[in-house]
Amino acid sequence: MLLFKKKYLAAIRSGEKTQTIRLWKHRRMRAGQRSYIPGVGYIRIMAVDAVELDQLSDADARPDGFPTADALREEIAQLYLEQLEAGYRAYRVVFAME
Repeated sequence: MLLFKKKYLAAIRSGEKTQTIRLWKHRRMRAGQRSYIPGVGYIRIMAVDAVELDQLSDADARPDGFPTADALREEIAQLYLEQLEAGYRAYRVVFAME
């Protein structure tokens, strides 16, 4: 299951948001896996790739629903401060509605 803040659910349902960046100790999902987003429904995981946050471009941020990479990094810093400080790895999870 992937949990999202309510403010992102409409963008996911409309297909505007098709990926998320998550900070994990270890990869928790894999391509081909089916998952559930409460308030949205079932999705199919298309890809899960390790990324470097400082290397993300504006083009990387748009499928996540952000206009710029800086805006995406700011949101990640707010949501995952403890994980960032603990050295967790960033993963880009690309998904599609089923």
